Amino acid sequence: MTLITYLAHRRTCKNKQAAREATITNLPPVYHSPLEQHDCEILNTPVEDAARLVRKGEWKPIDILRAYGKRAIKAHEQTNCLTEVMILDAEEWLGHSLASGGDVGGDVGGGVNLNGPLAGIPVSLKDTVNVKGYDSCIGYSKLANKPAEHDAALVRLLKDAGAVPFVKTNVPVTLLSFESANDVWGTTENPHVKGYSPGGSTGGEAALIALGGSRIGVGTDVAGSVRVPAHYSGIYSVRCSIGRFPRSGNVTPMPGQEGVTAVYSPMTKTMEDLSFFLKTVIGMKPWTYDHHVIPLPWRDVREEMESKSVRWGVLRDDGIVTPSPACSRALDSVIIALKSQAHEVVELNNNPSVFESLHTASRLLGSDGSATFSSHFQSFFEFNDPGARQMSRYFSLPRWFKFLHWAFVKYVRRDEIWAALIKDWSPISSADQWKLVSKREAIRAEWHKFWDENGLDFIVSVPNALPAVPHGGMKNGFTNCSYTFIWNLMDYAAGVLPVTRVDREKDALTPEFKINNNAVAKSAYQDYDADKMHGLPVGVQIVARRFEEEKVIWGLEKVKSVLEDVGEGYVVVEC
Repeated sequence: MTLITYLAHRRTCKNKQAAREATITNLPPVYHSPLEQHDCEILNTPVEDAARLVRKGEWKPIDILRAYGKRAIKAHEQTNCLTEVMILDAEEWLGHSLASGGDVGGDVGGGVNLNGPLAGIPVSLKDTVNVKGYDSCIGYSKLANKPAEHDAALVRLLKDAGAVPFVKTNVPVTLLSFESANDVWGTTENPHVKGYSPGGSTGGEAALIALGGSRIGVGTDVAGSVRVPAHYSGIYSVRCSIGRFPRSGNVTPMPGQEGVTAVYSPMTKTMEDLSFFLKTVIGMKPWTYDHHVIPLPWRDVREEMESKSVRWGVLRDDGIVTPSPACSRALDSVIIALKSQAHEVVELNNNPSVFESLHTASRLLGSDGSATFSSHFQSFFEFNDPGARQMSRYFSLPRWFKFLHWAFVKYVRRDEIWAALIKDWSPISSADQWKLVSKREAIRAEWHKFWDENGLDFIVSVPNALPAVPHGGMKNGFTNCSYTFIWNLMDYAAGVLPVTRVDREKDALTPEFKINNNAVAKSAYQDYDADKMHGLPVGVQIVARRFEEEKVIWGLEKVKSVLEDVGEGYVVVEC
């Protein structure tokens, strides 16, 4: 049966890729023609301005769709970022809206609202998002050819706002990786340096947005899955707190996993698009679409923040993986720029243990021993992310063998960090799960007290210790995720903005650079090569507390502004 199921798996993958290519090939000729001046004008126009021009009748939504469709196809040719291509249906939805004035409130097939705040704006979606009539297979052949029967709450909201869903984007199978590769859709390339990952698990989205094939998109984040792709690909993102952004009616490889809950969150090409998009979604009262969303309207914090002394805490090193020269340089640039405008910046040295947070988060996320995400594989021979595969294999080892290995790591190698992480890598009981949740709440209380005692408004850190990993790099770096993962455990709002790019001379490792003496750091640094990484984007992370998305937006805008004031602003690639 294994051979039969594997052959069926390969056939499904081949058919899905062939269907995608046929859909692209059979698009009207306009989508395969070169970009014209008006196309570039559309692609370079902020979303808020473009929607206003649609509402005024000065721009036609079909022209906007075709400009983005052209660019998306080019981006796909370069990076393999697309999964489901919905462009022809999007034309029909627009046609229906133009004819009837917009039939809102139902599935996408009923048209879009061309009087809404996102009137006529194409929006890209992570492959997890259910759009009626399209698969959400997330890289599993077992889930292919099962089109969604209804639009997700998010899709209905976007349509009612006037947005036009037009493509879905690639992910890693399992969604537990900072790469984006699977057998069904293939591997997605970094949009800046070939051979490297655009990030994960929302990597296809990041690659598409970075190349201008979309200006606004939606991903998910359970350990950094919108923030790391933003860091790897040079775009903007915010990880929203649980209950701030709609998530019902979508696909997940780990249904029921709520120890560290995955959240849906926005990703954009520019800072102004991020601010407008998030404000617009919340302004649409998402709690009326999704029972998970709390009724918390958008709050304007600008006047409050501008009238106070803002205190920025710097988390320079998590004690596990010291940031690389490239990432440290980006963080230093932000710190220097903030200080140049008299912002209060303090180094954090007495913060709660990042390792304890990482340890608890990783146990909660893997409490089922990988059983749930593994259940979607049809065959042992299917591709799995190299990091997730290692984790699954370790879970399946006999307890006596894992005990001996733990003792060897702790007492022979003297690696306290790695020993503590692997000690409890086993499926756990409900009683143990409850104890972990209790520990999670204690850690949250500890961090809450720390913020209060230090009077912090923000914590600034690297999003990851390294820039983008090369393809297959998660084999070495799958546990290098603490700089983002800990804030998922806290449920804090956190954003990432691009700051600089890797420089082969400035960011090369020197003999003086010390790599922490643990397996997590040593494995991650096997893939750091400033020469090969030259040109990769490098971001910085801005963290606020729970339900402070508005504050994060202000913080991202402020950092972007002070960097530009000192001549170090990140240059976004235009059409």
